[in-house]
Amino acid sequence: MSIFFIGIITLFLSGLISMPFNQKIKTAVLACITSVSAVLTLIPALKVLISGQDLMQVLNFNQIFGNVNFVIDPLSAFFIIVISVMSLASVIYSRGYLNPYIEQGKNINSHLVFLPMLIASMLLVVTCQNALMFLICWEIMSLSSFFLVIFENEKKEVLKAGIKYLVFMHFSVLFIIMAFAILSITSGSLDFSSFAFALQHNKHLANLVFILAFIGFGTKAGFVPFHNWLPDAHPAAPSHVSAIMSGVMIKTGIYGILRILSLIHTPSIFISYLVLVISVVSALYGVLYAITQHDLKRLLAYHSIENIGIIGIGIGVGMLGIAYSHPIVAVLGFAGGILHILNHSIFKELLFLSAGSVYIKTHTRNVEVLGGLIKSMPATALLFLIGSIAICGLPPFNGFISEFLVYFGMFKGLSIHNFFSMVTLLFSIAGLALVGTMAVLCFTKAFSIIFLGMPRSEAAEKVQNDTGKTMILPMSFLAILTLLIGLFPQYVFDYLLMPVHVVTGFTPAGTSEPVSLMQTISGYALAFVLFLGVVAVLKLLLTKNKIDIQETWGCGYNRGNNHMQYTASSYASPFLSMLRPLFKKVFDIEKPKHLFPQSAHFSLHIDDIEEAYLINPVIKGDEWFLSKFETIQSGNIQSYIKYGLIFLVLVIIGSLLIG
Repeated sequence: MSIFFIGIITLFLSGLISMPFNQKIKTAVLACITSVSAVLTLIPALKVLISGQDLMQVLNFNQIFGNVNFVIDPLSAFFIIVISVMSLASVIYSRGYLNPYIEQGKNINSHLVFLPMLIASMLLVVTCQNALMFLICWEIMSLSSFFLVIFENEKKEVLKAGIKYLVFMHFSVLFIIMAFAILSITSGSLDFSSFAFALQHNKHLANLVFILAFIGFGTKAGFVPFHNWLPDAHPAAPSHVSAIMSGVMIKTGIYGILRILSLIHTPSIFISYLVLVISVVSALYGVLYAITQHDLKRLLAYHSIENIGIIGIGIGVGMLGIAYSHPIVAVLGFAGGILHILNHSIFKELLFLSAGSVYIKTHTRNVEVLGGLIKSMPATALLFLIGSIAICGLPPFNGFISEFLVYFGMFKGLSIHNFFSMVTLLFSIAGLALVGTMAVLCFTKAFSIIFLGMPRSEAAEKVQNDTGKTMILPMSFLAILTLLIGLFPQYVFDYLLMPVHVVTGFTPAGTSEPVSLMQTISGYALAFVLFLGVVAVLKLLLTKNKIDIQETWGCGYNRGNNHMQYTASSYASPFLSMLRPLFKKVFDIEKPKHLFPQSAHFSLHIDDIEEAYLINPVIKGDEWFLSKFETIQSGNIQSYIKYGLIFLVLVIIGSLLIG
């Protein structure tokens, strides 16, 4: 494992190494060093997944930590691969994304330090097997990502989002600390291996620890109702940071849940249903609010909540399979959930990076003022379309494969001879089907409003060309991955069984059926792609130089304009009107005042109901309470000296009385 730690040290130093270089090549230096680090961390991870043999390194820090085990087992190896590959794609992309900021004179040194620090801390989180050291790595991850979120700290809304994110992360770590504290007291050790005995021999303790851990790790992952930080932090951060946070960082929360499950081994039926229900609610909630968004990155952020819900559905189905001693259900559920971790990281990074390309060219994230960008940004449009198809779970791309496994696991779960499980799984199947339908609605809206039609503003109309190769190449790599996994799922499925084995403890022989199905899907997917390729070639050959451009038929007007097309709001309005009680609508209206009005305005904003009815009242109550102490915090130095003297007098009197 020495090579792994060399990669980690290189990552921590990469930002400092790149700082002395010229502003224009700093990002290139960082990308080169990060590439080397990625290779160094990937080598042991791939070795573990291929051989199935764990790697372990014991480091002796001091008397507080003692011996700390860093272990790469198949579950850790899977996450190392996801973190290393996906983060590298975003770092390479950042070269092009940060150029406009560099040209404006913005100092990016701190950004270049915290970006590799975030990647390194995530890699340590998924390998550390000591509770105290795990928490330190977890905090480094949270703090480094906070500084990355507030990159544009001159903007008030960015600072607000960053502080909100930091508050939620400390709320998260509080519950993780409680879970680890209980385990450490019970087992008498900080090592994860000692926790397993305590959890497997006390079901009540296991339930309590899992619930605490699920709240802590689930907040980082973005499960409802712990999701509120996510729709604000992702839009505030630079797009390559949003891609890492959504595609990779929130998955460390899923890792924490899976690691606790691997220690519990056999979860109770109660927590299995709890995870499944929360996950279905998260998936529905996320996609529903995504449809209402006009901010492109906020829309994608809510889809992160949706996909975390889909991952959670797979985990919940797997937990039910273990709880009811149904091995094939357990394997299919966990395989679908774990594969969706990889798939979501790929297509969500692709979408966030595409959104970043649109933002760099138009300087807006508001989809309502975009349009017609497919003509000026054809490569970005195609890549965004591929990501959109993948996230909707449509073949022949990767999202279809993982969702298929989750569906397959739920249908297999119907054979569990329990009425309550059958009803729950039927509702889960219906819920996941509805999620898929709403995802298609959301991304047909997003793609068509952004890239099709006519430009709706001067910003969209002024775009003349696409982004550079440093931004297009990482996105193209991710797009190819979405297609390869969709075309050859059987090879990916083989390597999923080892991480699944870490969580479930068994690998049943019954996996031949899903493997056979993967091979069948691969055959049909290849045939479909081949058919599309043949059709495209024939179309080019038959229509080459034979297309005549004619003026659009008038039908009462000479030509259309950007007012004669759907807006994002009008496109989704018929569907959303059926679900009015689930939203809080905020209207901004300026009505026409004269026969020939000079101005009129109408806009509709949808507030998150949790934030509107739970978070905001708490914040207002807190502000009211703190306002009562404003007179004490006067800013007058003499007053503070007086407070200090009074405190000293009270301490002296108290000491005399106690003595």
